[in-house]
Amino acid sequence: MIAERLQSIQSELPSGVELVAVSKFHPAGEILEAYAAGQRAFGENRPQEFAAKVPSLPADIRWHFIGHLQTNKLKLVLPYAALVQSVDSRHLLDAIQAWGAANGRIVPILLELHLGAEETKGGFTQEEIMAVMDEYASGAASLSCVRIRGLMGMATNTDDEDVVRSDFARIRAFKDRLSALHPALADFTELSIGMSGDWRIALEYGATIVRIGTAIFGPRK
Repeated sequence: MIAERLQSIQSELPSGVELVAVSKFHPAGEILEAYAAGQRAFGENRPQEFAAKVPSLPADIRWHFIGHLQTNKLKLVLPYAALVQSVDSRHLLDAIQAWGAANGRIVPILLELHLGAEETKGGFTQEEIMAVMDEYASGAASLSCVRIRGLMGMATNTDDEDVVRSDFARIRAFKDRLSALHPALADFTELSIGMSGDWRIALEYGATIVRIGTAIFGPRK
């Protein structure tokens, strides 16, 4: 069943769009079932669960960390993550920079833009991201151990498709604006928007990464 769902979703994805199978709360056996069907990118959002799963699963999995990351949990995530999608504050960004400097690593990240009306959601404001990108583009040593690959966002949790489209249009326009302001940043290319309920809409707004869990693995048990 997991393989069939994966194949169905993959058949609708344009070339160049990466499917991240959100495997949080799902056991290693289900991840292996998706792996056997050809899936290689998986997303986790809890550091302890993430660190516990990694050693028991194939080494060529590309792990994406997609949840809120506390600075005291970096050692559980950064050694294994191919991409940290959810960098949502300057405090976290600075901590990742410090970890990278201490460990001789450059950490690929996305900056999370606060979208939607929910105050509980994290993320940078547009103004904060613009300041970070100006600093990063200048080659500042303060951001020398991160590689900012693009933006991540979550639409408002609503059944109103017009609201979802407005949110996705906003982040796409902002991504385009940043790319125009910093044309030398050739690897600032990723736009991670879209989850199980709205990924098809996200594709219309230029998603390069979609994060899909329930539509692949079913409801968590």
